[in-house]
Amino acid sequence: MKHIPLYNSDKLSIFSVLPKVEMELPFMGTVSAGFPSPAADFLDIAIDLNQYLIKNPSSTFIVRTTGNSMVGAGISDGDILIVDKSLQPENNKIAICVLDNDFTVKRLKVTKQGIWLMPENPTFSPKKITEFEDFEIWGIVTYSIKQHG
Repeated sequence: MKHIPLYNSDKLSIFSVLPKVEMELPFMGTVSAGFPSPAADFLDIAIDLNQYLIKNPSSTFIVRTTGNSMVGAGISDGDILIVDKSLQPENNKIAICVLDNDFTVKRLKVTKQGIWLMPENPTFSPKKITEFEDFEIWGIVTYSIKQHG
């Protein structure tokens, strides 16, 4: 998956996606977390991560995160998020938002009383969006990719 930088700040880096770059990787099947399982039978099957991770290529972009306000949702500093602009923002979805010209990633809480940006770390406070703030939802997070090791 090739990407082109679009925006970079100390809080967020945004990249566009070029899904036409093909890279098929061997698909090893499922892996047991218990006893070992022979995986050699799956070496002839391949998976294209573009097809697996990107459902709407023209409306998808990639974000690299900074900070730890979403660790409870499994999103840590340095993770790469796949974001789809075509998906509807809904209650409980994780979204990339712009609030007063600052990008953030938070869980949406949508109620009759308004929209809240909910962190997934108890050391951070929820933020209620008011009519006095410049607010926009850029897209919904569909995948989080992290480096282990």
